[in-house]
Amino acid sequence: MFIAATYHLFSTSETFLFYGWWQFVTCLFAFIALLSIWWHIGKRQNDFGQVWLALSIFCWSISGLVEVYFAKNPGFNSVYLDGLRSVLSLFNSLFILLALPWFRYLPKFLEQLITSKYWLWIVGLPFIFSLLPTINKVVLGREGIINELDVYYAVLTLIFLGMVLWHSFSKRRLTSLAYLSLLCVGITLMAQFYKLSGSAINLTLFSAIFKTCLIMIFFALALSWVKELSENTIPPASQISLAFEIIRKGDKVERFVSFGGFLGSGNRKIPLTVTQYELFHRFAALKKSGDEHWLEIRPKNYPDKKKTYDIGDYNEIKRLLLSLLDGLYGRGNWTKAQHLHPLKDTLFELSKKRERKIGLRIPANNIKL
Repeated sequence: MFIAATYHLFSTSETFLFYGWWQFVTCLFAFIALLSIWWHIGKRQNDFGQVWLALSIFCWSISGLVEVYFAKNPGFNSVYLDGLRSVLSLFNSLFILLALPWFRYLPKFLEQLITSKYWLWIVGLPFIFSLLPTINKVVLGREGIINELDVYYAVLTLIFLGMVLWHSFSKRRLTSLAYLSLLCVGITLMAQFYKLSGSAINLTLFSAIFKTCLIMIFFALALSWVKELSENTIPPASQISLAFEIIRKGDKVERFVSFGGFLGSGNRKIPLTVTQYELFHRFAALKKSGDEHWLEIRPKNYPDKKKTYDIGDYNEIKRLLLSLLDGLYGRGNWTKAQHLHPLKDTLFELSKKRERKIGLRIPANNIKL
């Protein structure tokens, strides 16, 4: 019986030692890799979301060193180990929550909450409420009145993370990754609830599984962001080509314009309304003719009612741009700063004389009527 107990203790220590080194090295590598992606791309865009996600993984790396230390010194009170695990788990959850406001796509019912100035208070107060009793547990070396507060904070984090990950992947039309992210969050939730059971070996296995899955999801998120940047970057006007097409199907007439020069999916065919098609076609025809290619926008006050203007108001241009963006990227999958303003500046140019005249910037040779 003594030999069996000794063997069990030895095998448990070896398991924790192996797990600790694995967690330290793997999470440290993931931390450096995510920071490297941010350094090359995110830093230029002043986007710190990946930094917070990388710091959350770094907490796991430190936790791995804690596992190694206690595995080599099995005589220590296990309460210290549980307490340090909980402290690092709390910081991990906090960093994930701090990363959410930097996500480009957020669920509409959560967007105002996550991007508000009160978000720091919303995530910070529960963090402090959970951290102080946990630190007290580490200092005193005994269980407190309320334990495993990191589990409840982690559950809150995973609920927010699951909804944001689903929305991020689905908006980028990566449905399989959206489902995988929900599966990963579900496994992580199971591990959090399983922590309350107190089974150390099984919990270690669960921990290794969900941490690996979350790291892969974070990398998939980073790569989807890189993919979006490469495919959704508005190319210069000299690289864009336009082709206008009218298709008749019985009594039904459909009007399309095809965009070439964008990365990722060849020509992008966009349906337009009659008014939008005629306006865009008029721009293209003037540019193609080689003559004066300006269209004049009617002023707001409309002083000369006898004069006929090419464009009723600027909203006609705006509606055309919105339809083009919905066709290029999908409804709701674009932003003003990243897509609307660059596309407007790329497609159209204003007269230098400030005459409310606007023309197409695309070269005539790139236009097919």
